[in-house]
Amino acid sequence: MDALIRAVAERGDIAHVALALWAIGASLAFFRAFAEVARAHRRFDDFVRELARFNARHGRE
Repeated sequence: MDALIRAVAERGDIAHVALALWAIGASLAFFRAFAEVARAHRRFDDFVRELARFNARHGRE
């Protein structure tokens, strides 16, 4: 890892480092948002199941 950092620093490719950091950050943000959407979907699915169970139990009496 030290050799990679030294090679990048010697060549002066700081723009590539910045681009890589941006790409990593954007990917992490995407995966975090996707995980949150999946959790929200699971909660909504649980709600709909409970609502269906309620309606089946307290339907036409």
